[in-house]
Amino acid sequence: MAKTRRVALAIPAPTPELDHVVINVSDQLTSVSELYRRLGFQLTPRGYDTSGATHHLAVFNHTYLELLSMATDGDHPWPYPPGLSGLAWKTGDADAVYQHLQRQDLDGDAPASFGQPLARNDSSEPEAQFRTVPLRPALVANGRSFFCQHLTPQAIWQPARQQHPNGVSDISEFVIVAQDPARVVQVYCQLFGSHRILAGLDGAFTLRAGVATVRFAATSYMENRFGGLPADYQGEPRMAALSLQTGELSKTRASLLRGDIPFREQPDAIVVDASRAFNLALRFHL
Repeated sequence: MAKTRRVALAIPAPTPELDHVVINVSDQLTSVSELYRRLGFQLTPRGYDTSGATHHLAVFNHTYLELLSMATDGDHPWPYPPGLSGLAWKTGDADAVYQHLQRQDLDGDAPASFGQPLARNDSSEPEAQFRTVPLRPALVANGRSFFCQHLTPQAIWQPARQQHPNGVSDISEFVIVAQDPARVVQVYCQLFGSHRILAGLDGAFTLRAGVATVRFAATSYMENRFGGLPADYQGEPRMAALSLQTGELSKTRASLLRGDIPFREQPDAIVVDASRAFNLALRFHL
C-alpha cells in the first residue's frame, strides 16, 4: 500500500491593513483625554481591559485611535516614550499570523486573548473581545507593532461613536521617523514582502495599509509636513505623527478654536504641532 504523503501548506504573508494606533499617555489619561476632546474627537467612556490597562477610543470608519494608560508599577514602567507608540494591524486569524512570524523569525509572544468593556459597570455596553500577536519587541524601536484580531468588531465600530466634531473620518497616514528609513523598513519587507514597499525620491518608504499609508521618513519630512519633531526626539526611530482625513476643514478649524488649540494652516491642511497634541504631530486634511 502506498504511503500517504503529507504536504505542508504554505502560510501566506498577511495583507497590511491598519487597524488602530496607540498613544501612550502614561499616568495622564484624564488630562490627555480632555486635550483630545478639545482637539475635536468624540471619545468613548473610560474603559478597562483584562490586562489592567485603561483607555479611551476615538473610533473612525475603518480605524481608531486609542489613548492608553498601562498598568505598571514604579519599578517596571512602560518602556516607551509618551506619545504615539503602537501600530496595530488588522488580522482575521492571529494563529496564522503567529506561524508566519515564526517562519520569518519575527515572532515575540504567542497570541493572547483580552476582554475590553468599553465602560466599567455598565451592562448596556458590549464587551470587545480580541486577540493580539506582536512582532518581537527588539525589532521595533520606541513602540509596539502587533496584529489585532477582533472577535466582536461591532462592539468597537458603532455608528454613534464615529461622529467627531472635527469631522475626522479615518487615519490616513502613520509616520515613523528615522535617521535611516531604509534600515527601519526592512522588518516590514520581511513581514509583508518587499513588493509592498515603495521607495520615494525623498528617501522615504511607504507601505499601503488599507485606508492608510505607513510612511518611513527622515526628519526633513517631519519638519516640512508637520512643522517639527516631538521635543524628546533623540535620533532613534520613532512613531511621530498622524494624518487624519476630514470631510470639512471648517469643522476642524472650528473645533480647534473652541478648544483653544493653536494650529497652523496649510493650503490643503491644518497642522497641530507635537507640543500641542501630547508628543505627536497631527495633520488634518481633506
